[in-house]
Amino acid sequence: MSKATQRHGQAHDELNIESLGPTKIDSPLLAKRGAPKDGNPSEAIAWEAFTDDSQRVLKDATLASLAKFQEEGAVPACFEEAGARRKIYFDPSKSRAGILTAGGLCPGLNDVIRSLVMTLFYRYGVQNILGVKYGYQGLIPSYGHSLMQLTPASVAEIHQFGGTVLGSSRGNQSIEELVDSLERLNMNILFCIGGDGTLKGANMVAEEIKNRGLKIAIVGIPKTIDNDIGLVSRSFGFETAVAVATEVIRSAHTEALGAPGGVGLVKLMGRDSGFIASTAALARGDANFVLIPEIDFDVDGPGALLERLYWRIKNRGHAVIVVAEGAGQKFFAGEAQTTDASGNVLHKDIGQYLAERIKNFFKDKDLELNLKYLDPSYIIRSAPANSTDQVFCSFLGQKAAHAAMAGKTNCLVGQWNDHFVHVPIAMAIKARKKVDPMGELWNSVLERTGQPSLKAGEA
Repeated sequence: MSKATQRHGQAHDELNIESLGPTKIDSPLLAKRGAPKDGNPSEAIAWEAFTDDSQRVLKDATLASLAKFQEEGAVPACFEEAGARRKIYFDPSKSRAGILTAGGLCPGLNDVIRSLVMTLFYRYGVQNILGVKYGYQGLIPSYGHSLMQLTPASVAEIHQFGGTVLGSSRGNQSIEELVDSLERLNMNILFCIGGDGTLKGANMVAEEIKNRGLKIAIVGIPKTIDNDIGLVSRSFGFETAVAVATEVIRSAHTEALGAPGGVGLVKLMGRDSGFIASTAALARGDANFVLIPEIDFDVDGPGALLERLYWRIKNRGHAVIVVAEGAGQKFFAGEAQTTDASGNVLHKDIGQYLAERIKNFFKDKDLELNLKYLDPSYIIRSAPANSTDQVFCSFLGQKAAHAAMAGKTNCLVGQWNDHFVHVPIAMAIKARKKVDPMGELWNSVLERTGQPSLKAGEA
């Protein structure tokens, strides 16, 4: 075997999905085909959409990439396709599933919970489904949180509301205690809905389960409003966040137009990645300056933000600035850093910083300034999912349920190249996804806004 083949074979192995063991039980979905069961027409549901473990989705689907693999005689890196299997691992009548949500709020949490419950209950016949309250805390006895019995009736209307009926929390709980609780509760499936921190926790729980030789499936559903989970092309809630953010940008533009020297300054989510700010600015078209963590900029100096803003107002009378929360953190160098309960660095408030700098800059200028600062973060986070995200969440819940019942573990369900796939959690949490400064999204933002370089001294 050539070194190239070994290298690409190893990369392919890294995308393989762990399984609890051979699947020997016929899926209940097979019984949904053909004649009504016991004369009940509702049982005559055709089901042909089974997926086999051999079905794969290319990681890189470009022709150039495939040609390179062919030349080197290597197997392309690919994901296992998600979907219902004909044979499953768990006996539904003896299964006990848990669902938890952790981290910050995000549109679509309730939709995913509902989809999981409906699929487990109606499609597989799992009767014992428990909601774990307030994230991983709900599995630690000392917190005193009770479990919630989840049924189709109890989740029937939750998709109409934002937030999560299970509650959420941040923090690092003892992995040993978490697995002890799963054993004590006889819970053989746990769905972890959350972002980077939640998935890191799920990965550690899965590893401890494996070390103990237990048969408990851990399946993640990636939740990040920032859309920054690696190897996931799109995360739920992002579409809703962009839609709401777009309306906020529209409001900022209206405010800016309504007064001489009007400036609308909008701060959006984006701790390390500027996908929401970039996409919302691109969708609305009213932004003149877009500031994201991936692109360096200066505030002072020739060609920097303040000077560009001055000439924009002098020539056009108004301006709109969209800034991601993680942008411009270099301006706070030397200040003490703090972290949240999950260990995430809490960024300094770039929105307030820019608002003050802009006001001070225009004090001795020949132009009037009317600055309006909008921070809609909590409004966006707590919004109910829009129709696009609701459909997406339904798919994610269904695919996650199929994965768990088939005994897949230490994996998450995501979308890649327009297919739903299984991704090893360990691979997804290796690095945050970021806006490519040379990529199509950012270049489209530059085209849409006409934004020049905001580095001092650059043309």
